[in-house]
Amino acid sequence: MRARIYQPARNAMQSGQAKTKEWVLDFAPASARDIDPLMGWTSSSDTQTQVRMKFDSKEAAIAYATEHGIDHVVQEPHKRAHNVRAGGYGDNFATNRRQVWTH
Repeated sequence: MRARIYQPARNAMQSGQAKTKEWVLDFAPASARDIDPLMGWTSSSDTQTQVRMKFDSKEAAIAYATEHGIDHVVQEPHKRAHNVRAGGYGDNFATNRRQVWTH
């Protein structure tokens, strides 16, 4: 039983950082999925892949995994770089402009 501990990235439909502060423990699949020949559905006898546990901190997730003897891998999150723009549309209306703004 191998688990992955990570901090989920934000959804493409989100503009904020909601639900990205918690840490998640997911189990890796132990066996491959089978395809039903009649319906084409995929199935598996492994029920651990359905388990997703959420923790407030990375340390809490690691402590849970080590306490229960779960082999785990920690994936550090990629922090996004803030795009700081010097000058923009808002500078057109600044009250401390040094030059006259004309078209």
